[in-house]
Amino acid sequence: MVNVLSALSVPQLSALARRTALVALGVGVVALIVTFVLGMPLAGLGVCLGLAMALVNFRLIARSTARASAAAEPARRRPLVTSTLGRLGAISVVALLLAWLVRPLGFGTIVGLALFQFALLANVVTALLRDGALRTEEDGRS
Repeated sequence: MVNVLSALSVPQLSALARRTALVALGVGVVALIVTFVLGMPLAGLGVCLGLAMALVNFRLIARSTARASAAAEPARRRPLVTSTLGRLGAISVVALLLAWLVRPLGFGTIVGLALFQFALLANVVTALLRDGALRTEEDGRS
């Protein structure tokens, strides 16, 4: 995945992050409307919470990665892995605790986290297909 993302320039990655955030906002609004109509407002709030947690995590990972790639020595990259795993662990614990304590809110949070990942993946694939980066990488493997 890192090799695929390296095919994108910094402005393209910035646009990717912006598009993903806008998609997450749209998904959150739709989720709130649908769940309120269905009478499950806590699930909609959970989806928004999951989307927000995933977005914050994505921003922090992007910032940490930029700092680590600018560092000359590879020893500076170890804290990146540790902090990323710590954040993922904390997000998972929060989502699972919410699912245990307040089921609709927790399951909505888990769904929001998953929806953000799908939105991010779709935006990455779209950006790579638009730039022809996937075709170039596939041609190099043949």
